[in-house]
Amino acid sequence: MHMENNKLSFSSDYMEGAHPQILESLVETNMVQTAGYGLDEFSESAKAKIREACSTPDADIFFLVGGTQTNATMIDAMLRSYQGVIAAETGHISVHEAGAIEFGGHKVLQMPHYDGKLRAADIQSCVECYWQDANHDHMVMPGMVYISQPTEFGTLYSKDELRSISEVCRANNIPLYLDGARMAYALACPENDVTLKDIGALCDAFYIGGTKCGALFGEAVVIPRHNYIPHLFTIIKQHGALLAKGRLCGIQFETLFTDGLYEKLGRRGIKTAEIIRESLANKGYEFAIETPTNQIFIVLDDRKAEELSRFVELGFWERLDEHHVVMRIATSWATQDKDVNKLIELL
Repeated sequence: MHMENNKLSFSSDYMEGAHPQILESLVETNMVQTAGYGLDEFSESAKAKIREACSTPDADIFFLVGGTQTNATMIDAMLRSYQGVIAAETGHISVHEAGAIEFGGHKVLQMPHYDGKLRAADIQSCVECYWQDANHDHMVMPGMVYISQPTEFGTLYSKDELRSISEVCRANNIPLYLDGARMAYALACPENDVTLKDIGALCDAFYIGGTKCGALFGEAVVIPRHNYIPHLFTIIKQHGALLAKGRLCGIQFETLFTDGLYEKLGRRGIKTAEIIRESLANKGYEFAIETPTNQIFIVLDDRKAEELSRFVELGFWERLDEHHVVMRIATSWATQDKDVNKLIELL
């Protein structure tokens, strides 16, 4: 059945299914019988390619079904019952995961942000304030740090910023966990100077996003140090994030990490965003925040937002004031030139 939506869609970066090469790989291997739960040969091949890409030869790698499940599982696995996770107040786990972390028994310790990013000095201050408080045994202990690359605002941590945060975490013996739901777009961005190898060296755990970066679904968790989280396989299953047909994720990531496909898909999202961003600037639109990646945040008055909603789906971000809203334009690996041109005409 084919359903056609006459509206342009720029509301998110996972509106399409999957890259054709992934679909081809799934069809070609459809009747192959394999072991379950990610113990198959396709998953093992994907893990080997990811280890090489991240320069983490001893890494434990697991494939989980989606971003929220991944964050909830990993944060729960890395914290003790009395600990919470430090995150920017704009972070995904702070706002757009429906309280999944708190539902799992851990408080999100929200911190001020700078263009969606945490500062190393603020993390250090948070940890020091806890230990200097005479009543800290009655409080939630900061037990890990959560960041994302790119951030929820589409901004990027520089290598120096990531290194500074990593140093603070290691000095205080708390793990650094990086959410890479949109990792492909960070890696492809010309302004980016952080590689997968840098992330592998500076983070205690991170995930490489598939859902928003060309896969049907799935995220690849990378833990650089072998057995850093004992029994993680079992913990993943306890959280309902383990696929019985684990090869479905393995096949997708093996395809994404063959011949540089993952980076190529990211470049497509960045290229189309740059075209839209330049056009918006030339037309005099106001940006709520300057972003270099595949998310663009523009300020619209209510009349213009209502007018556009008849022809294009944008993502509502926040109400700026009584008469203006911030709307998000998101491009992806699948964004078509013809749709970019139509959007520019409408704007």
